[in-house]
Amino acid sequence: MTNEPGYDVTIIGSGPGGYVAAIRAAQLGLRTAVVEKDALPGGTCLHWGCIPTKALLHTAEILDAARHAGAFGVKVAGIELDLAAAQRYKDKTVTVNAKGVEYLFKKNGVTMLRGRGRLAGPGRVEVRPAAGPPSVIATRFVVLATGSAIRGLPGIEFDGERVLHSDHALGMTRVPGSLAVLGAGAVGVEFASIYASFGAKVTVVEILPRLVPVEDASLGEELEKAFVKRGIEVHVGTQVERVERRDAGLRIHASKGEAPVVIDAEALLVAVGRRPVTEDLGLEGTGVRVHRGFVEVDSMMRTGEPGVYAIGDIVPTQALAHVASHEGIVAVEHAAGRNPRPVNYDKIPSCTYCQPEVASVGLSEEEARKRGHDVAVGTFPFSAIGKAKILGDTRGFIKIVAERRYDEVLGVHIIGPHATELIAEASSALHLEATAESLFHAVHAHPTLAEAMGEAALAVHGRAIHI
Repeated sequence: MTNEPGYDVTIIGSGPGGYVAAIRAAQLGLRTAVVEKDALPGGTCLHWGCIPTKALLHTAEILDAARHAGAFGVKVAGIELDLAAAQRYKDKTVTVNAKGVEYLFKKNGVTMLRGRGRLAGPGRVEVRPAAGPPSVIATRFVVLATGSAIRGLPGIEFDGERVLHSDHALGMTRVPGSLAVLGAGAVGVEFASIYASFGAKVTVVEILPRLVPVEDASLGEELEKAFVKRGIEVHVGTQVERVERRDAGLRIHASKGEAPVVIDAEALLVAVGRRPVTEDLGLEGTGVRVHRGFVEVDSMMRTGEPGVYAIGDIVPTQALAHVASHEGIVAVEHAAGRNPRPVNYDKIPSCTYCQPEVASVGLSEEEARKRGHDVAVGTFPFSAIGKAKILGDTRGFIKIVAERRYDEVLGVHIIGPHATELIAEASSALHLEATAESLFHAVHAHPTLAEAMGEAALAVHGRAIHI
């Protein structure tokens, strides 16, 4: 076993939490190392999640736009999907981004150590490379940023051909004639959207009462209408009981209440979430507490072990890349002796990139009422917005949830064109504790989709202009 030079901060994992933490630590003058098991930094988000899925979604959007180009006076002949070319575009996008992270490490003086990292006693981290002897790092602080892994279901075994997980769905070499998607969270509805655009007959099955069940109820209901209009079959409130393998594909046996539901599909994508990766990190005998697989931390991301922090998908907060990044900044700033502001988990934007897009920040109407707020709601449809009509996409709406007495905006919920970009204004508004009235008085340019934000703010007080 060899010994490496000492560091101030050693970060295990280089996903959006780990690599951002590393760069910030280096900016603060800390000697920083990142331990990464894969060849390139970026973690699941960059290689198997956020970035590649959005690349395929962009391909799907261009394909759909070409199909409807005639409505805008553009004739396009011979429209077809070249899946191999789409995969090359996706892979190139991933590689360019990963090499960008490598460049940022070099620019900021971050040392990247390839191998698997684990705690090896106070102030020590063991690095085990794929080949060769392990080494031990002396370090003042450790940040655990090992992310999450795909969660399966008992009795439904992945085989990569018929029964798929999200990694398989990203690398498919042909479009199945039919695809069932089990789970209607962000991953499930995004892949449903991709493969419906690619030409598959898609069926979505969700055990909870609506699509994107963590969102405001109105968004899930509107998304179901849009999916059905696109030809996507939707079964919500439906429990899958077993999957039967047949010569021609799969038969999925499910039930909705007392009624049986049978779905035939060539392939099944299981998208029922992810689990934290906390095994083999050397946590045994330390003060790090793990509950239901998650590492417990305080508002500064400290674990129960002195000098050890944890961030991202291994802690019980929103499993979002931007959350992990901000947690990483909090952790290393605290380690550097700063006094960082804790992450405000009530004001985290959430984005789902299906068509139509879904985005939200703050409290849903239901959650606001549960917390005892006297709620006022304003909703404004994109169908009344000139720019949406220009784009030919008038699906959806913006919904603002406000506190009635003081008019403070508690939550904003969007479904429709460019929802994932529009949510940024709402996120800023919540952090500034804006009122619905002030959100309207921030003049929105015409013609823009953002006008719907100002109109929804007026609708809170029953004063919307264009409806």
